[in-house]
Amino acid sequence: MDENHLGEFLRARRAGLRPRDVGMVSHGTRRVAGLRREEVAVLAGVNADYYTRLEQGRERNPSSQVLDALARALRLDTDARAHLFRLVGGAPGEAPPAHAAEEVSPALRQLMDGYPHTPAFVLSRTLDLLAANALAEALFEPFEPADNLARMVFLDPAGRAFYADWERAAQATVANLRQAAGFDPDSPRLRRLVGTLTEHSADFTRLWNAHAVRGKTQDAKNLRHTEVGALALTYQAFDVRDAPGQQLVIYHAEPGGPSAHALDLLGTLHATRRRTGPRG
Repeated sequence: MDENHLGEFLRARRAGLRPRDVGMVSHGTRRVAGLRREEVAVLAGVNADYYTRLEQGRERNPSSQVLDALARALRLDTDARAHLFRLVGGAPGEAPPAHAAEEVSPALRQLMDGYPHTPAFVLSRTLDLLAANALAEALFEPFEPADNLARMVFLDPAGRAFYADWERAAQATVANLRQAAGFDPDSPRLRRLVGTLTEHSADFTRLWNAHAVRGKTQDAKNLRHTEVGALALTYQAFDVRDAPGQQLVIYHAEPGGPSAHALDLLGTLHATRRRTGPRG
């Protein structure tokens, strides 16, 4: 059966808003979470029956003007608005998605290795770790294996200890995957990953059903490493222009601060182990 991605997204975002969030007065007993369909239709200036058909999947080709109105009505931010447009064929001015590249170029690997004092790694849209420099390998050593950020957050026992604010990390991870679904909702890799996470993690299912959407740009990360303790880092994410779907992520510590010293120690420990062989 053809899935109704647009309808699922609209219902979830409608459920996340209350009348007072959009300047409406609530009347009567409410049998649904969030806004009623009729209220969204009023806010967007569209016919209520037409909006109902959108949610039910009986109408799948809304105009860009309707999508803009729905984005405003549902208070969507930039990432969520772009996701809404992708669900019906693409954001304005955005090129059609190219086939996601999984191989990391030698030049990019060499660039990452040129950052010996900061973790750097490459992610796919589905958060697979495609390549990492030595310090990133050391940073993610508590995970077995360090293969996919979503699996690591939700299914690896190390995840809840590694991320000091686990709930925030979990929310961001799921929002990143939702963005990936907008680019390629029928991706076999995404379907397998979401199926596994849904089967084994109630927390993932809860967050996935909320349909929050956010891309990686920059943010703070508070981590707890088993060998060097607390790490207060920031990160920047960069699209790899010649490899669609790949992002280079670079973690950074305040120069001269405790986290920078901890990263230096972590790098030294990792280099020593590589020279002397695995821990026994």
